[in-house]
Amino acid sequence: MADKPTIVLVHGFWGGAAHWAGVINELTQRGYDKIRAVELPLTGLADDAERTRKMVAQVDGPVVLVGHSYGGAVITEAGDQPNVQGLVYVAAFAPDAGESPGQISEEHKPAAFDAIAPDSDGYLWIAQDKYRESFAQDLDEEQAHVMAVTQKAPLGSTFGDAVTAPAWKNKPVWYQVSTQDRMIDPDNERRMAERMNPKKVIELDASHASLASQPAAICDLIDEAVAAL
Repeated sequence: MADKPTIVLVHGFWGGAAHWAGVINELTQRGYDKIRAVELPLTGLADDAERTRKMVAQVDGPVVLVGHSYGGAVITEAGDQPNVQGLVYVAAFAPDAGESPGQISEEHKPAAFDAIAPDSDGYLWIAQDKYRESFAQDLDEEQAHVMAVTQKAPLGSTFGDAVTAPAWKNKPVWYQVSTQDRMIDPDNERRMAERMNPKKVIELDASHASLASQPAAICDLIDEAVAAL
């Protein structure tokens, strides 16, 4: 066990650390005893990256950062710390310097783009009655309903926050594409993955919520990253 790095899981928009439940349980069954899941404030990329950096700084030893969705932008911004050995992207944004998740989404609008709406306080939500079809169409109705009700909305301005110095330019990368993703266009995922020159790319017949619908496959990719490091 001593040779296994700490796995730090970073969630995205419209979710929280609990979205990693299936991955956490699967990793534990595979013998990982050092797992952490960041709870992001979703108030801006700088805030979210700083929260992630602080958690990584608490780890004594090597870390593999795993980011889902917007969490990919966060690990791109926060993954520059010396004990971060690798980055795993799960249906995630991987912006280059000066790019934001919003900019990337505008280039190839996702299928469920119109399901996102702001409230009067500037937070963006997925309409509850459209959450499953937009975010998690391969989960059962009960699981998707809980996600819809407990979703954590980001400040709308966060979409426009640009990455400054992408960690993927200096760290080894693994990427998972969701071919049925309706929140990030799958071709956008493929494009972001390709330009990072990843160690491996896998494609899953999955929704945006691949971390919940196919946790074993996600853990297989994490295993490969750990083995390579």
